[in-house]
Amino acid sequence: MPNLYVEIFREHFHALEPVDSGESPRLDRLEGIRAVLFDLYGTLFVSASGEVGTAEERTAGNNPVLQRALEEALGSLGLDHAADHPSVEFLFQAIEASHARGRQDGIDYPEVDIVEIWREILPRPASGRPTGDTALRSVDLKRLAVEYEARANPCWPMPHLQDCLERLHRHGLLLGIISNAQFYTAYLFEALLGESAEGCGFERDLQYYSYLYGRAKPGTALFATARATLEQRRIEPEEVLYVGNDILNDVLPAREVGFRTALFAGDARSLRRREEDSRAAGISPDLIITDLAQLPECMIQ
Repeated sequence: MPNLYVEIFREHFHALEPVDSGESPRLDRLEGIRAVLFDLYGTLFVSASGEVGTAEERTAGNNPVLQRALEEALGSLGLDHAADHPSVEFLFQAIEASHARGRQDGIDYPEVDIVEIWREILPRPASGRPTGDTALRSVDLKRLAVEYEARANPCWPMPHLQDCLERLHRHGLLLGIISNAQFYTAYLFEALLGESAEGCGFERDLQYYSYLYGRAKPGTALFATARATLEQRRIEPEEVLYVGNDILNDVLPAREVGFRTALFAGDARSLRRREEDSRAAGISPDLIITDLAQLPECMIQ
């Protein structure tokens, strides 16, 4: 029986082409790489929003595109009176409030569980007053989260993704993921590639999704956990390559735990050089790739 979340994504996703970033690749030979870990949104998959981790940057108050996505998502669950439902502004306010609580608890870069955010805001209509609407309180929150995400952030595989993964896996390299992500993120593989992440070659114990840990990039927590797992397999940090589209979120924390790094510059939507951020000053990746097809050539003879 088809997975409901996979079917929702397939219904709303459509072909997306990456936008030329104007970057020139820098393709050097990397010797001794035994594991390749990837960012997901904006690296493995074209993301219409550019990068899921920068969702706050995509909305200022009531973003009409995201508000429409929210109203359509609610409507898909039979909640048809949009005026009585929470606005996208409440959604992002709740996310930021959760982040603030996490920082107060000493977490530099906290992550939310989006299902708990929906649980918090759903009984709260656009007016801001509490509601006793039992229909709102009995909503399938996971389905609502997927219905909203499918509309708010359509995704599509990057060109040459499957061939890249197949070549790396066939050559014996371990594959993993470190991503700012939610429970539904793993379903993108089946929705878009017809296989689970494991079926695409990713090791089950090398998939690190931020919502599971309550910590997000650019913090190093996920990277340090991956490093410890790989060291248990006798793979040293310098034998690991991390591939991502963001100097601050990807290249910097990967370097801090000792990984080699590749900046994916294949889509102008997601490329984040962070030239205005002092934390990224002077950070240079080992590789710059503009097409995933280039990546195996840097490691496989």
